[in-house]
Amino acid sequence: MRLPRSVAGWTIAVFGLLALLLGALGLIWPETQLRLLGFEVPAERAPGDYTGTFLTASSMASFNMGVYYLLAVATEWRPFYRFTVWFRLVTFTVFTIAVLSDVAPDRFFAVAAWEGLGAVATAAGLWWDARRAGTATDDSVPGPVPATDAAR
Repeated sequence: MRLPRSVAGWTIAVFGLLALLLGALGLIWPETQLRLLGFEVPAERAPGDYTGTFLTASSMASFNMGVYYLLAVATEWRPFYRFTVWFRLVTFTVFTIAVLSDVAPDRFFAVAAWEGLGAVATAAGLWWDARRAGTATDDSVPGPVPATDAAR
């Protein structure tokens, strides 16, 4: 895999790699993942407690999302970068509401903050990249071919 070619690409790569690694952590060591998120890890689960099932599904989704983000970086798929900004802000909002309404522990706000800061970092990276290139952010308009792509 090639390194990101833009500031926004780096923000997406960092998030993608962490999503992939944290998803793998939840699949391999679910108790560790729960502790990181601030959830209790009882010695024994009650009948009908599907925490493990939900954690497996969430971890697999995180792992897959990490792969999607890294694929977007490998192809410098800028419309995807823009798409993630809005939906990470939605995620920040939902997770913040979950903490404020006592659905999730206070420590879970770190996940919300990560999403919000990541969205802002990617938005700033997109702005910076567009400013540095001196072109419109519309990818449908053909522009100059970056030197790294001209050799292919």
